[in-house]
Amino acid sequence: MAQRLTIQYDKKPCYDIVFSQSFEGLGEELAELNLSGPCLAERKICILTDSTVETLYAQAVLGQLEGKCKKAVVFSFPAGEQSKTLDTVKEAYTFLIREGFDRKDLLLALGGGVVGDLTGFTAATYLRGVDFIQIPTTLLAQADSSIGGKTGVDFDGYKNMVGAFYMPKLVYTNVSVLKTLEERQYFSGFAEIMKHGLIKDHIFYTWLLDNMYEICERDPAVLEEMVMKSSTIKKMVVEKDPTEKGDRALLNFGHTIGHAIEKSKNFELYHGECVALGCVAAAYISWKHNLLGMEEYYEIRDMFVPFNLPISIDDIQPEEILALTKSDKKMEAGKIKFILLKKVGKAVIDQTVTDDDILGAIGEIYFSDEDKAE
Repeated sequence: MAQRLTIQYDKKPCYDIVFSQSFEGLGEELAELNLSGPCLAERKICILTDSTVETLYAQAVLGQLEGKCKKAVVFSFPAGEQSKTLDTVKEAYTFLIREGFDRKDLLLALGGGVVGDLTGFTAATYLRGVDFIQIPTTLLAQADSSIGGKTGVDFDGYKNMVGAFYMPKLVYTNVSVLKTLEERQYFSGFAEIMKHGLIKDHIFYTWLLDNMYEICERDPAVLEEMVMKSSTIKKMVVEKDPTEKGDRALLNFGHTIGHAIEKSKNFELYHGECVALGCVAAAYISWKHNLLGMEEYYEIRDMFVPFNLPISIDDIQPEEILALTKSDKKMEAGKIKFILLKKVGKAVIDQTVTDDDILGAIGEIYFSDEDKAE
């Protein structure tokens, strides 16, 4: 039997996250959704996906929808962060209009974080809002981005600059698809899982380290437990602060410098790789602010390495990274809401981080030409 978590919004049940080892229960889950208006059999469903995931799983999902809905169609766009734009959203609008989709119909996000964010934003804005479902197929999406109702697209290269808070009706997590992820994509997603342990749960962080081998080998039972534990942490945070007016900002640990690196490298690095670098930088600042001890900092830094995540980077300009942090959407009254660690499992919001602090942290992760020559 599939495991599930129920996410609450305003202290009322909002949607379930279902954890499974296949797509076989998807049709039944959709049929049992408590949708306002017509039943599922009277609705059209559009699967929004990317060119990679379409070839892997679109037919399997279509098979689960057969006989359950009025009509099912697929809208696909080129895989990659470069597609996460308003231009792709416009193409999706055009497709939905031509297919005759109205407010009672349903969108289904089949893919990773880019697909989920873009589909959610499309759902939030098409006809002022239509229902949508998340079917995350990457570790990053399953453990993080599919949960909590954040949707959006990049704008002129600035990460998630246009978006909305819009809750899905269901998140269906088929953990078995993680077996097909290429290695970099898989470990990129693990960075967000490590982040959840660092900011909220030292016991989970220790569990991750204790199960390092099984995680790297993608043991199915361990993966399901890991994703569910990580999802539970995010559930607690987003339920307390659904629209990021307070503690939800803690989920941005590692993201201020991470997003700046991501943009500076023109999205050549995966999101989780940049988050790992950002986490190391933020932990370094935490040490320099006398929140973490030196040994704690170095342990945090080094624990990314066994999971194939970077802790240093070359070919960046520190001053450019600093400048890019100033365009972070989390700026408030001209100051960055920086997330620091008091200890493993305890993060805090800090607005005293200076430009010199940030440059020092960038210097800690920057592997310069001079370093290479030594």
